[in-house]
Amino acid sequence: MRTLFDGKVFVSYRQIYVDSGSDFGGDMYATFAGQSNGLAGGAVPGLLFLVTGLHTGDVTFTVELHESAPPVDDSWEDIVEVSFTPAGPKVSLDEWDGESWPLELAQVPYRVRYSATGMDAGAELDTPDDDDLGPDRYLLQFWPDTPCPDAVVKQTSDQADYWHGVARKVPTPSAPTAEQPAP
Repeated sequence: MRTLFDGKVFVSYRQIYVDSGSDFGGDMYATFAGQSNGLAGGAVPGLLFLVTGLHTGDVTFTVELHESAPPVDDSWEDIVEVSFTPAGPKVSLDEWDGESWPLELAQVPYRVRYSATGMDAGAELDTPDDDDLGPDRYLLQFWPDTPCPDAVVKQTSDQADYWHGVARKVPTPSAPTAEQPAP
């Protein structure tokens, strides 16, 4: 296991991202199209849209790279998995306001586990005082794997329940037909 990032990140509007040159366009719902989990949107190639409990402020965030699937740590309150393949060689953990940290990831398919604790407390607090850390914390784990559907591994918080419900209402994009060519 190698730690790629360990520190605090500033979240805005309950958002933080892993991006690799995606064509995101700012449509949060597109990142969850066809998914059952609402915490880690992986439907836009080259992008992970990550939801937090805290609305605005600093949270503790760790990113790890593993050679194979790590054991699930049941001490986390909410755990989801998605597939992710970098769209380009430069991958970064990005705050909403533009601050970013490079992540040393090869351009291969990964399985990603996003684990959270304290999402309800973060949502209740909304925005901490300037130098205070939010009560929620997050772990993002990558390992090489073939792409497969997303999964809710564990859900205990009301926030995760809410966001999973939102994601499940986002329609799966339809495949282009002869009458409707791809854009």
